[in-house]
Amino acid sequence: MDGTAIIVILAVAGVASVLLFAVKGLLDQVPDVIRSAGKARDEWRRFKTPELPPSAEDQEPPAAT
Repeated sequence: MDGTAIIVILAVAGVASVLLFAVKGLLDQVPDVIRSAGKARDEWRRFKTPELPPSAEDQEPPAAT
């Protein structure tokens, strides 16, 4: 009975340490995910609003030869 309690305590501690390690790994990836989402949002906005060519009013008249 005494050995079983020690095994259970070690098992619980092992599971807790593995869970903490996994959570830390996930949380370390959060800034990269947020940064990638921002880039994707910016690219989507640029895709949805295409750049228009400059208007004729902005161009200089051709030089006479």
